[in-house]
Amino acid sequence: MNTLPIVVIGAGPQGLAAAAHLLERGESPVVFEAGFGPAAAVSEWGHVRLFSDWSELVDTAAARLLAPTGWVHPASGYPTGAQWISSYLAPLAAALGDSVRYGTRVTGVGRKGRDRLVDAGRGEQPFTVHVTDADGTESRVDARAVIDASGTWAQPNPAGADGHPALGERAASDRILYRIPDFVHAEPFAGMHTIVVGSGHSAATAVNELARTAKRHPGTRVTWVLRRGTVGNTFGGGEADELPARGALGSRARQAVDAGLVDLVTGFRVESITTTDHGAVLIAEDGRELPPADSIVVLTGFRPDLSFLSEMRLELDSTLQAPVRIASEVDPNVHSCGTVRATGATDLAHPEKDFYLVGAKSYGRAPTFLAMTGYEQVRSVVAALAGDHEAAARVELALPDTGVCGGAGTFDGLGDSAASCCAPSPTLIQIGRAPLPA
Repeated sequence: MNTLPIVVIGAGPQGLAAAAHLLERGESPVVFEAGFGPAAAVSEWGHVRLFSDWSELVDTAAARLLAPTGWVHPASGYPTGAQWISSYLAPLAAALGDSVRYGTRVTGVGRKGRDRLVDAGRGEQPFTVHVTDADGTESRVDARAVIDASGTWAQPNPAGADGHPALGERAASDRILYRIPDFVHAEPFAGMHTIVVGSGHSAATAVNELARTAKRHPGTRVTWVLRRGTVGNTFGGGEADELPARGALGSRARQAVDAGLVDLVTGFRVESITTTDHGAVLIAEDGRELPPADSIVVLTGFRPDLSFLSEMRLELDSTLQAPVRIASEVDPNVHSCGTVRATGATDLAHPEKDFYLVGAKSYGRAPTFLAMTGYEQVRSVVAALAGDHEAAARVELALPDTGVCGGAGTFDGLGDSAASCCAPSPTLIQIGRAPLPA
């Protein structure tokens, strides 16, 4: 077993950092990446600026690996996704060399000679990692441990409020985007009506960019749809947020709403989408309809792909699909404090010995994952796999406070929010409850 490599799934920020930590510990990592370059998912949102500073975007072991190559740590500032790749992730992948294999998709993970039902000697058997190359060639690699850092980017949530595509959503696909658009090219949105569905940081980013377009191009209309019956913490912690750029993101969104550049509609749960000659019409479960939209930007979060892990014995929270020991920390239904603690190997362990979910995938369907969270995860996990249990148990990160108290807010506006561990929640605001004109 000790002569076998440790397989890392995904060459994103956490996957590459895990490989750097493994090399530093004298282990042999093999990183499988389905895309054809480092951080393939990040490249798809390369136009978006992060709200984390460079000091929070570079892993310590990765920096040590890069130092002999002449790499220089970027100065402080907030890079775009493309800059994150060019100035850090691509050089890191190059330093890892042949350890990273591109165009290789993991299609299954098992235990050699044992399916999910077999107990006998299970923990002593190597993992079998099934992969398919770009040309369709299938192969299998034995591994002594597996770190799944494949993220959730490939599985965006739909517009439908029940977690499934709304009726007509697939038929309206030519008008729907499930990623933050590149607003450098504003022509598709200028003078048009765009609906943004979602309440997180991605939605706020899209709303802010659309508000800028509305300022420059009269006749541009923006509607922001929230499923919750109240605004809750949609606008974030503002100046109380210990990540200033994250706080400013919500503050700008609030200003856009207050200025009338954006129409905010609450309690709107999409049941169907009807395509007409004038655009796509969103219809809520309560019968309300929004004016026809030229474009719909659906930013309702992501979900993990667990299909290739069906033979793994995982202990996942039934709600979030995240490891059970961290679920209560990140569940927006119950976590109402501004801080979230860092998570390590013990929190991320499963009944399947030496298998770990890290990075955004470790949060399941929960939002607001930070790069620095993932770096602390992989540091701890790799220490555990190397037998350094003292280092694995040590916490080397204090996560920044969001400045938010009181949780996400009530869902129906009827006082059903989780109890706050902070001061009393702010006054709840309801907007757009009346039927809208066609």
